[in-house]
Amino acid sequence: MNGNGSDRVKFGPYEVDLHTHELWKYGTRIKLVGQPFEVLTILLTKPGELVTREELRARLWPGDTFVDFNHGLNAAVNKLREALSDSADTPRYVETLPRRGYRFIAPVERPDAIPETPPPAAPLIQSVAIPVELPPSVEPYRIQNTGGEAPKVRRLRPYLMGGGVLLTLIFGGTFLLKEVSSSGNSGQIPTQRIRPLTSLADETSEPAFSPDGNYLAFRREGARPGDSGIFVKAIDGDQLVQLTRNAGDCCPVWSPDGSSIAFSRFFNKEFGIYVVPSARGQQHQFDANGRLLTVTMGGAERKLDTNGVTPRRGELDWSPDGKTVAFSGGASIFLLSLADSTVHRLTEPPPLSEDWGPAFSPDGERVLFVRSRESGFPEEIMLTSSTGGEVTRITAEHARILGPPQWSLDGQSVVFASDRGSHPALWRISANKTEPPVEINDSGWRPAVSHRGYRLAYQRITRSLNIWQMDLSGPGEKPAHILVPATSETDQGPGPQFSPDGKKLAYMSDRSGTMELWVSDRDGSNPYQLTAIGGAGTPRWSPDSGSIVFDARGRNNPVVYTVKLQGGAPRLLTSDDSQSVCPSWSRDGKWIYFASDRTGNFQVWKIPAEGGAPIQVTIHGGHAALESPDGKYVYYSKTQYSNPEIWQVPVAGGAETLVSPLLHPFTWASWSVVEQGILFAGPSGKGKPVLSLFDFATHRVTNLGVLDVVPFWLGSTLDGKTAVFDQPGWQQAQIMLVDNFR
Repeated sequence: MNGNGSDRVKFGPYEVDLHTHELWKYGTRIKLVGQPFEVLTILLTKPGELVTREELRARLWPGDTFVDFNHGLNAAVNKLREALSDSADTPRYVETLPRRGYRFIAPVERPDAIPETPPPAAPLIQSVAIPVELPPSVEPYRIQNTGGEAPKVRRLRPYLMGGGVLLTLIFGGTFLLKEVSSSGNSGQIPTQRIRPLTSLADETSEPAFSPDGNYLAFRREGARPGDSGIFVKAIDGDQLVQLTRNAGDCCPVWSPDGSSIAFSRFFNKEFGIYVVPSARGQQHQFDANGRLLTVTMGGAERKLDTNGVTPRRGELDWSPDGKTVAFSGGASIFLLSLADSTVHRLTEPPPLSEDWGPAFSPDGERVLFVRSRESGFPEEIMLTSSTGGEVTRITAEHARILGPPQWSLDGQSVVFASDRGSHPALWRISANKTEPPVEINDSGWRPAVSHRGYRLAYQRITRSLNIWQMDLSGPGEKPAHILVPATSETDQGPGPQFSPDGKKLAYMSDRSGTMELWVSDRDGSNPYQLTAIGGAGTPRWSPDSGSIVFDARGRNNPVVYTVKLQGGAPRLLTSDDSQSVCPSWSRDGKWIYFASDRTGNFQVWKIPAEGGAPIQVTIHGGHAALESPDGKYVYYSKTQYSNPEIWQVPVAGGAETLVSPLLHPFTWASWSVVEQGILFAGPSGKGKPVLSLFDFATHRVTNLGVLDVVPFWLGSTLDGKTAVFDQPGWQQAQIMLVDNFR
């Protein structure tokens, strides 16, 4: 952290450099860019004073820029609060003065000079409350502060986030908790609080609560040697205790008495199961400045004997009575006795299936697990007795299940993660009744539910996206190259679309602080921000290349706007009484198609481009419609979920029919209608994903190119000779905590 001390401001655990626009917490850099950082800067110049909304508007948005000011400012303040782990209801830093503005209420320190590396506060480590005494310490492990930066570029994973309005909710801090009828709580849901638990530059994942709910074990994938392994952190503390330092360690689970943590280690192409003492019997060593250097643990890790059954995956669980560890071996779930190392097969999956992700119920009598099929979807969450026997299906997902399912505190419902909506999200379903799952969060992987303290933790992955271009003309290999690097500092966007005249490129970016539409020349040069409305997405061009239709957040639900390239305010086409998303123009420019749930489920609708009453197009389900080049058919994704079918209906009305069983894009946005057919991106089933063409004339599918990661978005020129799509840039994973989860 370099810079002029006079530009530095400190408050609480945070430090801000107003010159370089950087924010740190305990020495760790926190991502905050664009308008949210500008709001913070303005508030810090007047600590304790009211900063009016009008003043913020004048400072942040020029007078000649159209903006839905309320949405734009609210989004910027929400993102600022999320970065500061602050709350509008019980603020520590940013206080809202209703209808007037905001006030920074924390004490602010602006020293003449701040040391390059300020010494940390007194150590906050506390021992985990464990009733079992451990042997004398035998092996030293480093304990690390949350400080320290790592390179921004991270390993890439085949992880895809959704786009447009759905994704904007992620960084607005939205957490929608909905009770299922079997949860046993029919009263009003208490107020939830969501906050980052880890904010390291390194990836942190796979959370597991201690039995008392006050500590969390997790996996850290460090950029520096020795930084990887299993760590423990107090829920209300900031220090990290490092238990292991092997990059292949994963999937921690606590013993019921809190004395130990079991985990898996991938080494020599095989998984092994290990146990290590948690944090009892620590001996702290400090340097002359009071920095905590090392911690000596109460015992060494040991490998468990699985009696000849080799674990196939890393996911584990520890039985509530402390006698058994469940793991996936071969294709089945096995139970390992800790007393005598005997192994008992719990499940018998059918051929070409695999069971994984075991989770004991709070009373230890039942076990949840995931059943995956070699042929693909669905993936199923299953339930069986802890003694084996009959297996019951809880739910079937036509998508990936992202981590082991978790029991609710009362054992009556199940919380799990799935990308059924083409983006990772948390869902809840009854464990005892046949009911559809309810989405409770739109940005989560690998949930963990505390058995005490009413808490939920989950992994959230954020990353930037690059726009890539691939030339599809001519034979031979089709190399791709970056067209627009780093469209944003988050994992949202980009929705690239070429204009029909081939001169411009439209895409999504939140580089200004909120998700907006940007337009550039076809090669990505000369970019400029087209909207300032907050939460804009899914851009589609008018046939004359003079306007763009898009969706954005409304007061209650997403709505559809159009905006002209030459300037002016976006024009609202739909109300927000129901959801209206994924718009596109008809080929003659007279109509705009969109998806809406105004009849109870999503159907394709159309509305006159100049405004008017919507007309329903489909009756059997539809999403993300695109009209054929000749204007005779409307093609559409059957659902908004992963791997949708593509259907068609005549523009003049008629039967709704499946285009082809061979046509399966990865998402509702990873396909495009071209003159020859439908261009789409999806998994190949063998190796890397591919870009393919479904030919209207022959009804055959031809693979045109190979991709590194299957994209969420796909655009193309009308002649089908050039494709644009998203690919990941840098990636960061952190653990989020939800307080008062019932």
